[in-house]
Amino acid sequence: QLQLVESGGGLVQPGGSLRLSCAASGVTLDYYAIGWFRQAPGKEREGVSCISSSGGSTNYADSVKGRFTISRDNANNTVYLQMNSLKSEDTAVYYCNAKRPFTTRDYWGQGTQVTVSS
Repeated sequence: QLQLVESGGGLVQPGGSLRLSCAASGVTLDYYAIGWFRQAPGKEREGVSCISSSGGSTNYADSVKGRFTISRDNANNTVYLQMNSLKSEDTAVYYCNAKRPFTTRDYWGQGTQVTVSS
């Protein structure tokens, strides 16, 4: 059973940086595409970024392009989200999601809170 644990969230001032981690256990992430999602209070969950199983393909929401970078370290079964130039509107709970292509089952972590405030 694949389990995902996010970490790295916290309180940061506008313009600051954080690096989120999504660590997997139970199953290797080698064959899973990974997505980062976020949910702000009173809003629906939205996709932030995703990376293919090989790491060769990445995508970003327009709102984070040029500021966030997704990467993966399959040897350590971990995916990262480097967040720079943070804005107050980035405040949300961030979740990672794992899914194997051409399957319907996916997995979620418990989330990590990111708060951008002065």
